Amino acid sequence: MAKKSLPLSEVYRLIEPGPVVLVSTMSGKKANIMTMSWHMMVDFEPPIIACVMSNRDYSFDALKKTKECVINIPTVELAKKVVACGNTSGKDIDKFKKFGLTPSAAACIRAPLIDECYANLECKVIDTKLATKYNIFILEVVRAWIDRSQQHPRTIHHQGNGRFVVDGETIKLPSKMK
Repeated sequence: MAKKSLPLSEVYRLIEPGPVVLVSTMSGKKANIMTMSWHMMVDFEPPIIACVMSNRDYSFDALKKTKECVINIPTVELAKKVVACGNTSGKDIDKFKKFGLTPSAAACIRAPLIDECYANLECKVIDTKLATKYNIFILEVVRAWIDRSQQHPRTIHHQGNGRFVVDGETIKLPSKMK
């Protein structure tokens, strides 16, 4: 097999970390939504998540200031709204209204849940040491919600340049992990 060189600027497409999510924040009385693809589990109990958020994003300042957000996990049915949220800034518009998404009160934080998403993770920032240099926030999930009526939710995964992969077939293999 003959392999070809891959530009380093495209490496991220090979190691995409998980589903595209919608991050909701609340700054003052203004709720906002941003689309995020770069996040990963750091620990499991309690759940700790690292996420990358550009310091050019409107949500970056809100997260740094309030130290809380909700990671909302949409399904493929919301894909067009997810991309539209990612292609606009919440600085001047209300993304909940513009894209027909429903905010609802969280239990432990001020940032709203997005009702249309099949799962919502209320998070508190527990470490910002890497935020200045690498735009990485470390979050602890303090409350989690899931719509159990969705039997096989299919998430979307970003591959760059407007390309997404949709979760497909599930396989089960022996594993020592729970």
